[in-house]
Amino acid sequence: MNPRSNVGAFALISTFAGLALCGGAFKAQAQEAPAVTYRNPVIGGDFCDPSIILVGDTYYAAGTSSEWAPHYPIYTSKDLVNWQQIGHVFEKMPEWTSGSFWAPELYHHNGTFYVYYTARRKSDNVSVIGVATSDDPAKGFTDKGIILEWGSEAIDGFVFKDNDGKLYFSWKAYGLEKNRPVSLLASEMTDDALKLKGEPFELLQEGGKPISAEGQVMTRRGDWYYVFYSTKGCCGRGCDYQLEVSRAKSLKGPWEPSPVNPILSGGDEWKCPGHGTLVTLPDKRDFFLYHAYNAKENVYTGRQGLLGEISWQDNGWPVFAGGPTPRATGISPFGKQQAASPADFANSFDNPKPALAWQWDLRHSPTIKIADGALHLGVSDAPEASPAGTFLGVRVQQGDYTLTATVEPSGPAQEGIAIYGEAKSALVLRIEDKSLVLSKVEKGQPKQLATSPLPEGEKLQLRMVVREGHKFRFSSSTDGKEWKAIGDQEIDGAFIPPWDRAPRVGVVVAGKPGDTGNFDLVELHYERP
Repeated sequence: MNPRSNVGAFALISTFAGLALCGGAFKAQAQEAPAVTYRNPVIGGDFCDPSIILVGDTYYAAGTSSEWAPHYPIYTSKDLVNWQQIGHVFEKMPEWTSGSFWAPELYHHNGTFYVYYTARRKSDNVSVIGVATSDDPAKGFTDKGIILEWGSEAIDGFVFKDNDGKLYFSWKAYGLEKNRPVSLLASEMTDDALKLKGEPFELLQEGGKPISAEGQVMTRRGDWYYVFYSTKGCCGRGCDYQLEVSRAKSLKGPWEPSPVNPILSGGDEWKCPGHGTLVTLPDKRDFFLYHAYNAKENVYTGRQGLLGEISWQDNGWPVFAGGPTPRATGISPFGKQQAASPADFANSFDNPKPALAWQWDLRHSPTIKIADGALHLGVSDAPEASPAGTFLGVRVQQGDYTLTATVEPSGPAQEGIAIYGEAKSALVLRIEDKSLVLSKVEKGQPKQLATSPLPEGEKLQLRMVVREGHKFRFSSSTDGKEWKAIGDQEIDGAFIPPWDRAPRVGVVVAGKPGDTGNFDLVELHYERP
């Protein structure tokens, strides 16, 4: 044999061996590659009582809108960590309603989308549960009226389909009448999911007594029925909300509470978690979309949409895979990267349709017209106008941010920017005559804080810089480079958030009904760590 052949053969063998070793190393590296993770919240900003369903390959989610319009924002996702708003359940409130749009629950049945929602009835201000349907949630829903009224208040409707195909509807009976306890009730439904039938029954009891619970979610695994539910105080700075679970062999009980209840309660980063919905993935994994307050920013950003995986233990009880407190991060369910969050908002009004992010006080609806690259915002003709003016704003997803609006001062309208909690609670910087006036509205009473001469120019930029969600500074500029402070002190806006929802930031206009203010550009920029 030729010695050179031997050398070549040896080299070839060594090469293959090296490749094999290399391949093994690559394989080991691939196996050790870190999992793709996501960060909570997956739906940022005020998005409480979230409901989630899977239809085909698309996940749909809706959340409470309370006193903001349009009503019940709807989001979609393909991977549970990247969500996009596609519309609202209602652009206009149903005729029979007056407010308190809480707890939408999505359901899909026989090719139709349903939403069961809580609202106050206009005739008597009692909270009842309505139902609406749609063939395409992006196009909104058609109201079908009230499906349930119960005593002084009924909230938090939920639909459960049993293994035999029967539908059941559950709700929280608020127990506002004398000698009537707060309880969770249930009833069988008609096959079209639009009416109840049969006698209602207690859904959840412990020791023969009704549990004071809400936001219930029902599921079945084998012979066991499970109910996830929230207890304690949901809202505001003093909240102590938590999530519990019980199980039974029959819907009518007896119910056995989990030995590790609560299965989710507040931690260092997120507090007061609860009121969510379970969704099962195609591979049978279960995830829970729920709300919680950021421990640092709290009521200023509201109850945001968080995602957590449910792990079913050998003893049949569910727990959260990340532990009994909300996790800041988790493994992405489908291995998809999550887009950077929060995302800045900018609207230059080039599209004649208002951006889906815009919201307003449902009792003080503005006139909105977008034309020639500008927003023409009209003063509301609603009675009892807010001292802050007529407001149009967006949800805030983080406590440190800057809002800037470009204004065209013209006519009698008083244009400006504001943070608005409700009609009786706001901070406003507004053009008034030949001045810029900074005011606060607290408990419905307006108070002027500072004034500055109105700069000359066809356009004016107004700016609000916010830190920690409640520390405000306002300024103005004619060129976007040099800014003049309005007032010389930082303003504490801790008084602004209502008990049950977070404020919005945006633009405002005041004057007589019909007066119109003009805005060229509105930008919301978040400060990055």
